[in-house]
Amino acid sequence: MTSELPEHGILLLDKPLGLTSNAALSRAKRILGIRKAGHTGALDPLATGLLPLCFGQATKVSAFLLDADKGYLADVVLGETTASGDAEGEVVERREVPEISRAALEEVLDEFRGPIDQVPPMYSALKHKGRRLHDLARAGIEVERKPRRVTIHRLEVLAFESPRLSLRVNSSKGTYIRSLAMDIGERLGCGAHLTGLRRESSGPFSLADAVSLSRLEEMDSTQARVLLLPPDAALTDLPQVSLDPEAATDIGHGKVVATDAAPAEQVRIYSAEGFMGIGRIDERGHLRVRRLFVG
Repeated sequence: MTSELPEHGILLLDKPLGLTSNAALSRAKRILGIRKAGHTGALDPLATGLLPLCFGQATKVSAFLLDADKGYLADVVLGETTASGDAEGEVVERREVPEISRAALEEVLDEFRGPIDQVPPMYSALKHKGRRLHDLARAGIEVERKPRRVTIHRLEVLAFESPRLSLRVNSSKGTYIRSLAMDIGERLGCGAHLTGLRRESSGPFSLADAVSLSRLEEMDSTQARVLLLPPDAALTDLPQVSLDPEAATDIGHGKVVATDAAPAEQVRIYSAEGFMGIGRIDERGHLRVRRLFVG
């Protein structure tokens, strides 16, 4: 019976090309037979790769994955600028691609490594006065967007045969790889757009551990739920605090308990039975629960 199967956990899905993240989530929900679910950072239809899906109480950790660093493989074509910044949009400008040496390319890329101010693309889900930017863009309306500080932790050339450029990118939350591709193209003096994007990592999770949607659709709910990772798998970067039975009972009732653990804004809390939730330890050694997981 499905009621005896795990109902809380994280599924690592390899999202296929041409499908929205919400559509992929809906299919996975139907297969697993779990109604409460959410994804942890949308991938555009033209992007593929790792899409962690949170089910049941694991939705409480979705914010941690939304805020996590992410890694991508990006394919870029120089010399063509599109309306959307990717292959979905119409070409709005073509320019000659100059001779670019590997050294010159690396010099430009170095400007984008580390913290940068990035202007989000018009074709994005961000809102302006209550309306999605992509809706405004499709209506032919462009509005000013404020730059946002993001960090490019890694920007590596995997292949370069002009006008095609393949990159590996590891970046902080809120980074738009389309904008990165367009900005690199502008610095090279020829424009560019993104032709392919594959997410390789999200927080502690890797694409290598993901299941394809086609494989998932071959499974019944029992087989699919076996793939669920525990909610705390998303929290491995947080310090761990283990409680004795009395303290665990108090925390479960929302009480403050004393601990010898170092102060921390966020910690993982465990009892003898397993993961309990997320808490905070103040300077006086008082542990308070912030997110309690039950069931």
